[in-house]
Amino acid sequence: MTKGTKFIIGLISGLLGGFFGGLLGLGGGVIMIPLMTWLAKMTQHQAHGTSLVAIVFTAIVGAVTYYFHGGVDWKIALILAVSATTTARFGARYAHSLPEKKLKMAFGFFLIFASTMLVVKGYLPKTNWIFGVWTSIIIYLTIGFVTGFVSGMMGVGGGGVMVPLMVVLGNIGQHMAQGTSLLAMIPASISGASTHYKLGNVKLDIAWGLVIGSFVGAYFGASAANLLLEFYLKIAFAVVGVWMGTRYIRAGRAR
Repeated sequence: MTKGTKFIIGLISGLLGGFFGGLLGLGGGVIMIPLMTWLAKMTQHQAHGTSLVAIVFTAIVGAVTYYFHGGVDWKIALILAVSATTTARFGARYAHSLPEKKLKMAFGFFLIFASTMLVVKGYLPKTNWIFGVWTSIIIYLTIGFVTGFVSGMMGVGGGGVMVPLMVVLGNIGQHMAQGTSLLAMIPASISGASTHYKLGNVKLDIAWGLVIGSFVGAYFGASAANLLLEFYLKIAFAVVGVWMGTRYIRAGRAR
């Protein structure tokens, strides 16, 4: 496979991942990773590491868009970023230590979880709990620790985990949770991507196409979010995500 072909595959994967990421509030890894493993024949480890490089830029575009719509809490994002950045490198190293089949199974289960949460997260109830300052800090630090590890391990932005936890435990609105999550995951994704790069899990010939594609895709996805029937898109995405997750699990179990 030539470098030009790899670049085009990366570009297409980034466009689709960025578009659905901007449209549905995702990092895009759940789209880009399967495309890279199927089209570019990358190993699961390489797809996870390379995906995180593009997610850095998808998160930047998404966070800026949410910021101009008043959907970012800088203080919460800072707390989340500190803890998520700490654990992202450990998640990346743990993923590197897993055999290919086990990593595929883990990603399959995550795909099913993220696809399900994509549909139900908009209906999660906000709690009426009132926490003190230090209790809130501990809650957000814990959310960041968990999400950072998942992000580094799965090669995703982590919004599928962070946003529901922020809505339920942090008692903040869906829109604010998504924007704040994207901002917090910028440094965490950088941490995870740099660790994967040191471990040899980042393929730059595809990564450049992913970055360019994710920039463009995220912009058009965010712009289309207010024009399309998002509910039906979420249902369709969830069905495909569960199907892909099931395939990954079966592939991981195959001898």
